[in-house]
Amino acid sequence: QHKQRLVSITGLQLGGCKGLWSSPRGLALAGETAQPVPLPSQARVVICGGGIVGTSVAYHLAKLGWTEIVLLEQGRLGAGTTRLCAGIVSVAKPISIECKMADYSNSLYERLEEETGVKTGYVKTGSLCLAQNQDRFLSLKRLASRLKVMGIACNVIKPKDVSKLHPLVNIHDLVGALHLPGDAVVSSPDVNHALATAAASHGVQIYERTTVNRVMLDKGHVTAVETDRGAIECEYFVNCAGQWAYELGQASETKVSVPLHGCEHFYLLSKPPAEPLQPTTPVVMDMDGRIYVRAWQGGILSGGFEKNPKPIFTEGRNQLEIQNMQEDWDHFEPMLTALLRRMPELEACEIHQLVNCPESFTPDMRCLMGESPGAHGYFVLAGMNASGLTFAGGAGKYLAEWMTYGYPTANVWPLDIKRFGNLQSSRTFLRHRVMEVMPLLYNLKVPRWDFQTGRQLRTSPLYDRLDTQGARWMEKHGFERAKYFVPAGKDLLSLDASKTFYKPDWFDIVGAEVKCCKEAVCVIDMSSFTKFEVTSSDDQALELLQYLCANDLDVPVGHIVHTGMLNERGGYENDCSVVRIKKNSFFIISPTDQQVHCWSWLKKHMPKDPNLHLEDVSWKYTALNLIGPRAMDVLGELSYVSMTPEHFPSLFCKEMSVGYANGIRVMSMTHTGEPGFMLYIPIEYALHVYNEVMSVGQKYGIRNAGYYALRSLRIEKFFAFWGQDLDPFTTPLECGREFRVKFDTDIDFLGRASLLQQRQEGVSRRFIMLVLEDHDTELDLWPWWGEPIYRNGELCGTTTSSAYSYTLERHVCLGFVSPPSLDGTPATVTPDFINRGDYEVDIAGQRYPAKAKLYPFSSLFAQQRRRKDNMELSNFQGK
Repeated sequence: QHKQRLVSITGLQLGGCKGLWSSPRGLALAGETAQPVPLPSQARVVICGGGIVGTSVAYHLAKLGWTEIVLLEQGRLGAGTTRLCAGIVSVAKPISIECKMADYSNSLYERLEEETGVKTGYVKTGSLCLAQNQDRFLSLKRLASRLKVMGIACNVIKPKDVSKLHPLVNIHDLVGALHLPGDAVVSSPDVNHALATAAASHGVQIYERTTVNRVMLDKGHVTAVETDRGAIECEYFVNCAGQWAYELGQASETKVSVPLHGCEHFYLLSKPPAEPLQPTTPVVMDMDGRIYVRAWQGGILSGGFEKNPKPIFTEGRNQLEIQNMQEDWDHFEPMLTALLRRMPELEACEIHQLVNCPESFTPDMRCLMGESPGAHGYFVLAGMNASGLTFAGGAGKYLAEWMTYGYPTANVWPLDIKRFGNLQSSRTFLRHRVMEVMPLLYNLKVPRWDFQTGRQLRTSPLYDRLDTQGARWMEKHGFERAKYFVPAGKDLLSLDASKTFYKPDWFDIVGAEVKCCKEAVCVIDMSSFTKFEVTSSDDQALELLQYLCANDLDVPVGHIVHTGMLNERGGYENDCSVVRIKKNSFFIISPTDQQVHCWSWLKKHMPKDPNLHLEDVSWKYTALNLIGPRAMDVLGELSYVSMTPEHFPSLFCKEMSVGYANGIRVMSMTHTGEPGFMLYIPIEYALHVYNEVMSVGQKYGIRNAGYYALRSLRIEKFFAFWGQDLDPFTTPLECGREFRVKFDTDIDFLGRASLLQQRQEGVSRRFIMLVLEDHDTELDLWPWWGEPIYRNGELCGTTTSSAYSYTLERHVCLGFVSPPSLDGTPATVTPDFINRGDYEVDIAGQRYPAKAKLYPFSSLFAQQRRRKDNMELSNFQGK
């Protein structure tokens, strides 16, 4: 009876035998004692997981022409979390790549019925995202701006319009809403079945009741999959095992880190009210009430993301199919209260059932996608954060492209599994983090929010010292980094609690740090940077890096080269600084979150040569950034060596002593364009060197500074940053970095052919700086990133990062713009196009005029000084 009741909920008929799945659902299937269909002895790819994610990958691989595809499901097809999915497909997602995936999924599910003949229950209902306060309304307006850039229909509406669209919604406490007319509902088991049917029609072999025990590897490459019914030799393996993906990753010969954890997820099913709801009734997402509501068989289906989630089992893959877990009405009560407050008429409805099913969550609320860094041919697509149905179509498409072409057709770095390392695989970390993540799905997230759990995992030796001096912390790749330093006497708690879309309360603190960087000297602990050493007995290290890096690294010992590591398309896989320490030894400095990705990229291209060595030395060095005109005085006193530009030229590295400590790598660069030095200090000397620097620096006005000051400095100098401004689809020619490409040599490097072609044809988009005008920093909304850019009233691009320039006393945005295409062919960007346009930046629906610039920020000052005589620019003069 219990199983039949679940069938009535999902519409999924259950049945199956130990063997090949090849039938429409209505086919009479053999019982458990039926003779199993033997597995093939080999395949090109084996996919583990017969839910909607696994079938989507199989479907898209088959569409791209793959053959010998085998999909294995340990229970029955779609009998995991897919069976109990709420069935909502919505594009209301926090980042653009997720919106793209959701939009593609929606269009795929809409056409699946026609393609396969399998009914999917697809109904275009539209959805309503409600706002109970102004901050939520602003976040919805920001989302609307971003969706319009992508061509997705949406409307910001008033509360009275909500009533017209949904008769049951109580609007008395609403300030507005976002209407997404293209959103839909489906029957997720039916979509799963349609994808499986389509995949099978293209030759995919699907086997139910077949458990994957482990993945076999040889020399780091996938070779076979071992199941409870024998082994299958294969080149590729795809882990789509949902909540079991972590366990399956750990079971491989080479452990694969898949950081996710399960939580219980509740939703309520009601019987129809006196006037049943129409199937086309819009989905309601009341994020301030922490609930979602959709029509279901005349009644409603309503769930939510509570503040106190319940983590569940992850050990052992012994539960073949997900059963409805224990009802917990006490736990669901706050969400039920919110539902009745939003739709009071439902109080008279009879409750059909409270469903409790598991959902998998990741440490940063984004899914896990891509090839494992340590196992070639081992791909992962899991950790959908309660959006498996919404993402499955688009994520399956991108992963299939990745496996086919070597890269997906969109920038999926925010979802790439290589953004995490083994350090995020701790059971305790995952359990604690997902308890924070699940409520955050509906929490209001203003710019610069930080996770509170799983902190102090990786720290600099200076952490305690900086903490006692007022450091407020952020986390990057598990590493604690100081945002800014609260001066003595300031209220520390209010600074942490106050978050806003407007001028933040740290504004003056960061301004003082920036001023000190320009006039005196500041110290920023930048130990989190990824640091590698490549060494060889002969020229192997140079040859490898000359092939991987766009800039010329055959420079004298001690010289520093800023360069990109490009892919075949000429896009940035990494943006780094390389120091030639010795003739055959190079020190590579990369962004913090590049640690796993950059290591994987280097290892992938390294020849198997015992005389060539790559070492991750991130933990060996503490990095101190001394920024400001007095940095040379501080270091001069501590080293008894002249640090003037004549004796220590820009972009140069010397190994020297600082205080009592020897072997300090001192580099004349600051990553900001300001004068100063980076100190790479062997970790045991870190505290001594810091104390000496702070002691000697007192007479020069030294103070601590954080990453917010660094951000302001680098953005006002037009410095692009990897992961924000630069990505695998951005080339040096598109962001004014042609001077960092060794075109004038005959040295071949990865991406050279693509860049030469692009240089000949011209670029179709260009990285620019926009200085906002008629924007009141005190009263107006701040830009952060992702804002649409308009030129002469027409959409032409989006911002990638922004900061307040304390020098110009204006907001500065960086971003990419493109001219309108001609007959579908991308047009070339010219300086004329940039300089002759009237620009605006759209912040939550309101447009602010801006001046566009193609050249570095220093060129702006003379122009700004003439234009606005009363602007204070004295801090910059002579620097």
